[in-house]
Amino acid sequence: MKLSGGVEWALHCCVVLTTAADPVPAARLAELHDVSGSYLAKQLQALSRAGIVTSVQGKSGGYVLTRAPELITVLDVVTAVDGSQPAFACTEIRQRGPLAAPQEACTRPCAISRAMAGADAAWRAALQAVSIADLARDVDEDYGPAMFAGVRAWLGGPGGGDAPGGGDAPAG
Repeated sequence: MKLSGGVEWALHCCVVLTTAADPVPAARLAELHDVSGSYLAKQLQALSRAGIVTSVQGKSGGYVLTRAPELITVLDVVTAVDGSQPAFACTEIRQRGPLAAPQEACTRPCAISRAMAGADAAWRAALQAVSIADLARDVDEDYGPAMFAGVRAWLGGPGGGDAPGGGDAPAG
């Protein structure tokens, strides 16, 4: 299973938004994570289309989570950014070639397809079991509460870099 880099950025943004007191502009999130603004905007648009974030217009506008972080799962974010297609698509290879199984003999998915579907279901269940709130709590435990305080201070500053250490505070 290979996920796009957009999933990582989208998850980081969601974690940051759990701690932001006000809407956060896309440009500010991009600067915090040192990623292209246009690239991050695509991820935020995908999150917005999925109803995970919403854009607040105006001078103090930006992005906010649409519901409590406990109600947004990692799978929600993955699906918003990369879609809901399964990782494996069976092409019925067993029905090809010189020893092809006849279609009427293939009444259920083959063993390979079943194994891959089971793995996909387990992977999705694991991602469904982790919320954005869980990630934020884990980030807090990994770095301590000062990290999110630094992120909040940096987000509130006029041009970034207001966090202790010159604005290089990790963002989840």
